[in-house]
Amino acid sequence: MNLSRILEIDILGDDRGNLSVIENQVHVPFEVKRVFYIYSTKQGVCRGFHAHYKTRQALISVSGSCKVFLDNTIRTDEVLLDAPNKVLILEPNDWHEMYDFSEDCVLLVLASELYDSKDYIRDYNKFLEVYSKKTQEV
Repeated sequence: MNLSRILEIDILGDDRGNLSVIENQVHVPFEVKRVFYIYSTKQGVCRGFHAHYKTRQALISVSGSCKVFLDNTIRTDEVLLDAPNKVLILEPNDWHEMYDFSEDCVLLVLASELYDSKDYIRDYNKFLEVYSKKTQEV
């Protein structure tokens, strides 16, 4: 079972400003097939509430901040995304919920797969059923 984890990418900067680079198979351990971003999230709104069967993701708060709750049936964790060089590599076996969005948060998501509604596990009990079995097999 792969574990979701935080990566920090280099900040290349000088007196003109900063630049950070993310490349397929170099900074994210998968080929990026889809890009989307979440923004203008109202105070008190939570997003996510799902896991995947196969999609891997890289989450980057390019502006502002948010928190991400992770649960892979073995451990739970809370990650603060508060810098544009901090990348959360999110494995499919992690139930995830995003919350505490700052007013200026822009959460960029790089995904390993094209959108497929069948790849989503939106019921927490189904998630436990699927990944508890996989955890026991490891």
